[in-house]
Amino acid sequence: MDSRVLRKRGAPGIRVTKLPYKVRVYLNNQVLIPASLVRILGISGLKYAVITIAYNGVVVKLRGVKLLRTKHTDSRQFTIPREVREAYGIKPGDEVEIINIEPFRL
Repeated sequence: MDSRVLRKRGAPGIRVTKLPYKVRVYLNNQVLIPASLVRILGISGLKYAVITIAYNGVVVKLRGVKLLRTKHTDSRQFTIPREVREAYGIKPGDEVEIINIEPFRL
């Protein structure tokens, strides 16, 4: 095999190339940010972010959300804080729309 050929690992993944996009909340109250979107936004080095979501027409800004990562992919996940879930009635399986992701600055 030619050493210049880039090997791709795993499944093709979710092709999301722009914001906003809709996604379901996982059972552990986390939301996925696909690797393709992470690369396009250039946020692969971020540990914390300000994420703006919409749920049932209500826009909510989440400040200082930790972006969780795995070893071998660029995708990220974040947990919707309990206070926000309880205030707006967000449950696992519900669909939220991610409107914006930006770096968190103190």
